[in-house]
Amino acid sequence: MKKLTALLLAAAMLFALVACGEAAPKTDEKTFKVGICNYVDDASLNQIVDNIQNRLAEIGEANNVKFDIRYDNCNADANVLSQIIANFLAEKVDLMIGVATPVAIAMQTATEGTDVPVIFAAVSDPLSAGLVESLEAPGANITGTSDFLDTNAVMNLIFAANPEAKQIGLLYDVGQDSSATPIAAAKAFLDDKGVSYKEYTGTTVAEVVLAAQAAAADKVDAVFTPTDNTVMTAELSIYETLANAGVPHYTGANSFALNGAFLGYGVDYANLGVVTADMVAEVLLEGKQPATLAVKTFDNGTATINTETCEALGLNFDEISKVFEPFCTKIEAIQTAESF
Repeated sequence: MKKLTALLLAAAMLFALVACGEAAPKTDEKTFKVGICNYVDDASLNQIVDNIQNRLAEIGEANNVKFDIRYDNCNADANVLSQIIANFLAEKVDLMIGVATPVAIAMQTATEGTDVPVIFAAVSDPLSAGLVESLEAPGANITGTSDFLDTNAVMNLIFAANPEAKQIGLLYDVGQDSSATPIAAAKAFLDDKGVSYKEYTGTTVAEVVLAAQAAAADKVDAVFTPTDNTVMTAELSIYETLANAGVPHYTGANSFALNGAFLGYGVDYANLGVVTADMVAEVLLEGKQPATLAVKTFDNGTATINTETCEALGLNFDEISKVFEPFCTKIEAIQTAESF
């Protein structure tokens, strides 16, 4: 009887040990704090942020790590932006992500002399902005993704659709760094072609609305806007004004077309967000240095046409697509929505 009792006790202890072993938690995940600051609430930039966060979640699960995301939006307020970055530094984030040029510049300045790497997203011209020494070798503790716009490609679409165009409107925010280079390129293109242009500018949504109304009243043959965040924020408020006046709006991103513009040409912002997250992983998980990690650029060959606006302009989607085909890698159709 004593032997039987001893055997039962031994079995019970063994079972308990096995059970404890099965219930033991997995190895603790390594956690990285990542601070993301968005410049303004618009379809383009929100799409980037969403895809960064989703992709980091995938990478974390696949590598048994956790990305503790600290997200904020400065809404184009420089003082708020400074405070957000200061908060990130106080929280000792392992890396910062700056969405759009003004945020990237502020982060670069604030992290100088620290070991906090910065990955930027959707910086149209990192060289002119002074963020990197070269696209291939950034040279400092910052790198990222660029939504550089091939302005001549957009100009070619304008004149493919309307070879007789005599005056082009340039609608943009003079304070947007992302607009400076493409607007200069558009002017050079039009000067070479002998076509006149008129500039319509605004630094707020209300001013952009007035500028668009002026362009519509002037009956320009088309309006061009690069990857300008102020105009992007205003697009839902201006697209009908331009369409009703018979003025097609050619823009530098598909998100403009989603918000009503006739055509968006350029970078797929969903993919840009994914690639930005992949670069974060290269730095935090693989130990790569931003100084030697090349800035990622993208094929700008996709034209996105808003079919509702196309119809409002009296154009046939199939016919205009055939006209654009020689100038695009791909043509996509989209309908108006308030956001991605």
